[in-house]
Amino acid sequence: MNIALDGIPLIVSKTGVGHYTFELARSLAHLDTNAQVQLLAPSNLNAMELDGNLPSNLRAETIPVGEFTKHWWSIGLPVYLRGQSFDLFHGTNYEVPLWSPCPTVITIHDLSLLLHPGQQEKRRESRARRRLPLMSRIATAVIVPTEAIKREVCDTLNISCEKVFVVAEAARTSFKHDESLGLEVKSRFGINKRFVLAVGTVEPRKNYSVLIKAFERVLVENPDLNIQVVIAGAEGWQSGDVRLQIEQSSSRERIVLTGYLTDEYLRALYSTCSVFVYPSTYEGFGLPPLEAMSCGAPVIASAIPAIAEVTGQAARLVPPTNENDLARAIAEVVTNEDLRQELIDAGVSRAGEFSWERTAAETREVYRQVIGRRR
Repeated sequence: MNIALDGIPLIVSKTGVGHYTFELARSLAHLDTNAQVQLLAPSNLNAMELDGNLPSNLRAETIPVGEFTKHWWSIGLPVYLRGQSFDLFHGTNYEVPLWSPCPTVITIHDLSLLLHPGQQEKRRESRARRRLPLMSRIATAVIVPTEAIKREVCDTLNISCEKVFVVAEAARTSFKHDESLGLEVKSRFGINKRFVLAVGTVEPRKNYSVLIKAFERVLVENPDLNIQVVIAGAEGWQSGDVRLQIEQSSSRERIVLTGYLTDEYLRALYSTCSVFVYPSTYEGFGLPPLEAMSCGAPVIASAIPAIAEVTGQAARLVPPTNENDLARAIAEVVTNEDLRQELIDAGVSRAGEFSWERTAAETREVYRQVIGRRR
């Protein structure tokens, strides 16, 4: 099997889609050493950022483009694919070539750009409104991470559910309980022994505004509780609103913004936090809760369909808009060691049900079905 994947999500510091693209490509290559896996990106963009120790059958290819072929999805990529012998192209971020000599698969991670306007850049939302319906029709098959997103995709994009396949994602293998860098990371950012951790790009749908309000309530109702909130993530669209809220907060001295962190630093924070909180208002899957569970952190997360599906019974779920419920949950987990240990044990067990080997195997089965239909 000769597979090409969209490498564009790897040209910037990796977040959710970038991690998905890289882990899937690497796991596909490990799964079948006879397969050839290539990550493709045009030369007019930055170089792809890849970690070391890649399997020999995984390659990153930067394709030279000119005046016309720089129009990647309409000309450049289709022309390149026509001259190759790929069995399939996989667009890992909802884009596929507008015409293709081989079958195509797209992954639609969520429909936030369509269903929750105003929470991301207008340019991205406008592009998604134009491209997502078109790409979902052009693609031979669609992969989504949860049953919740499958329902949304079928209903919103009006495509047959027979062409939509659910393939769960997983925490990366680097996420496991490890406190070795804990003191170094805490010292660098001024983090105390006890802290509430949140991870994700600082943008509206991550709902940090409600987290900050809930934290303020926790401190008012528990004045002797010596605890901080640590938000780890790059600054995204409208992140200034969160910074302003923190500056005006009565608890501003106890709120830490770390910016984007390496996996090593994230692992240290996951492994040493008092509780991990994921208050997002909308997700397609939600990798951070699984990463936290893998590292032995008790998890509180939003009671939204995809998160509930992924975390099962292993997390404390609260409505994302109710700061009182979130404050109550944080206080209970932080002060009740028995409850905290229950969540830790349940989380480790739940996270163990997901793996990138499983994701790759299920994705390859989708490929086989798609290729078989074309033949």
